[in-house]
Order: sequence, then C-alpha cells, then structure tokens
Amino acid sequence: MATKAQAKKVEVAPQEIKVETAVKSAPVKKELTQPTWEIKDRTYFLNSNRQPLTYTIPSKHTQRYPLLWFDPIKVEQRELRYATNQSSPFRDEQKGEATLTHITFADGTLFVPKEKQAMQKLLSLYHPMRNSIYSEFDQIQEAEDELDVLDLQIDALIAAREIDIDQAEAIMRVEIGSQVNNMSSKELRRDVLVFAKRNPRLFMELANDENVQLRNVAIRASELGIIKLSQDQRTFNWGSNDRKLMTVPFDENPYSAMAAFFKTDEGVEVFRSIEKKLE
Repeated sequence: MATKAQAKKVEVAPQEIKVETAVKSAPVKKELTQPTWEIKDRTYFLNSNRQPLTYTIPSKHTQRYPLLWFDPIKVEQRELRYATNQSSPFRDEQKGEATLTHITFADGTLFVPKEKQAMQKLLSLYHPMRNSIYSEFDQIQEAEDELDVLDLQIDALIAAREIDIDQAEAIMRVEIGSQVNNMSSKELRRDVLVFAKRNPRLFMELANDENVQLRNVAIRASELGIIKLSQDQRTFNWGSNDRKLMTVPFDENPYSAMAAFFKTDEGVEVFRSIEKKLE
C-alpha cells in the first residue's frame, strides 16, 4: 500500500510590521519660580540723595496707598502687610493677630538686620516704591559705579592736561565767568585740572562742546571791543564802524546766539575775521 509523501514544512521568520506614529512633542513650559533670596543684613537708602530727619513709607495695603504685588505663579494680586510677629509679608500667609508697625528711614537710610526677614523681603522684593523712592545698597554695584567714576575722572584729567590754553579758558569761563581774564596760563591749567577732577562728567561735556569755544571767542571779542553788544543785549555790531552783525533772538543768551551765528555761512566769515584780530 503506497504511503502519502509528507509535505516539508518551511519555516519563515516572522516579519516585523512597523507602524509609524507621529509623536508631537509637547511644548516645554517655562516654570515660574520665586525670586532667589540670601540671608544677610541689608541697608536701604532714599533716592535722589534725600536725607530727611525721618521718612515713612507705607507698610500695609490701604485704599489711599495700595500695597499690592502681582504673583506670576498664582496669577493674582496679593496684599502686602508688614507685621513684626509674622514671617511673611503677604497678608494671606499671616496667621493670628498681626502686630503692625511703620517702616521709617532715618537721615535717608534704613538698616534691617537679617533677623527681620519679613521686612527685608517686603523692601527688597515686593514693595511698589522699590527703586523709585528708595533702593537697596548693593556693594558690588557700588564698586562698579565707583570704578566707572574713577575711569571717567582719569579720562577727564588726561584730556585736561592735553587741551590748549584757549580751550582751557573757554571751559573755565563757563565755570567762573570773567575771572579768567585775570588768571595766568599756569593758573588756568591748574584750575582746569582741579575742575576735571571734581566734576569729570561736566568737564568732558564742555570739552566736547564746540559751542563753548565759539561762545568764548564772542566774549573775548566783546571785551576787546572787536564787536559790541547793544545795551538792550539785542544786537551785535562791529566795534570799528558800528555795522550791524546780527540780531539776538528773543529770550536767548547773546553769546550763545553769536556762537550759533558763527556756524552760518555769513557767520563763518565774521568768525575768521574776529580770530585774526584776536591773534
């Protein structure tokens, strides 16, 4: 009896079916955090160099003096209140009876020891008058400011040492007026160096302002009779023939007006003529 041939089994490796799915990355949310804080003594001072005997700022929220801070985490306005027996400056975090007190600057400054954390946080982080009425003393920032002043002072002293005597006279005339007429060149150079050291910012502004020199030329020419200013200070004339040079605009300094006139086409020729007569 014939037997049936057995069919060979062929093993086929299972095929992986890849299903691609689009995965959308969720937008990364920027976490809002509370301001960083360092435990230390802090000093505050009134701005604009004010130093009254006493100066009190609001220490609790009222209708007349709103004391609120917008919390970006809770997304709401939070009421502020300083209490000596509470650890938080926020009223909603204070528990029990609150002992309220004033926040007062004496002679323009207020020292707050590290033990008074509620007052420090109120003043340094949340008070609406911060950086407008008062500021916190920052030793690093103070050092940077002093360095900037010193750099400016050095630049001013170098510039003052190198300027010519006519420019020194023009600058010092702004500072001390007609007294420069009685000063020797050495006195002028000494005083311009002192001025540059004492007020470097103003010195640099004057040194870079061409109108200061032009104004000085007009004043010197007037003092020597090269040009004449009328008694009503409205008209400049030549000293030699009384010919009119210019009319001073209403409510303007005559010599500042003459300095501006020197920059016009007609005024340039007048300026050159005056310079030759001053030599």
